Amino acid sequence: MSVSQHPIALKLEEAVKGRQTALLATVMLLPLVDGIFPALVLAGALDSVAGILMVGLLIFAGSATFAVVLAEFEGTTRECARTVILVGLPLILLAGVEAALAPALESLLDLVIFERFAALVILAVAASTASARVGNYLPQPGMIVVLGLIASVDPTSAELAFVTDPELIARGVAAATVGVVATLVVALAAPVLRQWVDLDRFRFGSAVALGLLPLSILGFPFGEYAPLGALVITALFAIDPAGDGPTEGPGDLTEEPRDLTEQSEPDRAPWL
Repeated sequence: MSVSQHPIALKLEEAVKGRQTALLATVMLLPLVDGIFPALVLAGALDSVAGILMVGLLIFAGSATFAVVLAEFEGTTRECARTVILVGLPLILLAGVEAALAPALESLLDLVIFERFAALVILAVAASTASARVGNYLPQPGMIVVLGLIASVDPTSAELAFVTDPELIARGVAAATVGVVATLVVALAAPVLRQWVDLDRFRFGSAVALGLLPLSILGFPFGEYAPLGALVITALFAIDPAGDGPTEGPGDLTEEPRDLTEQSEPDRAPWL
């Protein structure tokens, strides 16, 4: 197994200086802070069970979260699980709050335009996940969300009012719970996964699955299940039972990220 050089995890690790609880909180709460999650709520990404699973697994959990848990966490399995729960409970609560507030903006926006910007946000995150170099040339997700809000404002139908939608709140909480549970499972299984999973393969495959999520948002045929299918295939291809285990210990997210498209031949993923 290779030590993952996840571009997003690397940037966040520099910001929080390697403190594992703060690093995990930053990674998992980022979709709530930069507007990705509210954008997905408004775009209808949580309208189905498959959508809830995709948002939970690809947005809240995702390859960056798994990279932090597997490559950065120290301590016993119980301590790692406690850290995930400590971060996960506020995450679930905040996801419910944002899901409750999102419909208040719905009457102000042209959702057709906003959905396209939400798709662009996901594509930008997917590209940044796959390649650090590409990510350097792309605008920040929060900036795309702001531009989407500006471009989709429709003052003619403006009716700003807070309306509680218990079903939408429940779907938002469910998506966050899926992400927390998936992260908790990874934390509990970390000793085995570090030996059996190639994190760079998983990162690249997760970027592909995330890049397919806009198909669901934009209503393309088979878009609802394509990201989940890609994620399952990614998990299978990332298994590397013949690996020699990590060559470096936890905390080795300080190196420059590697772009999978520029690896030397011996380090190239087998299918490339």
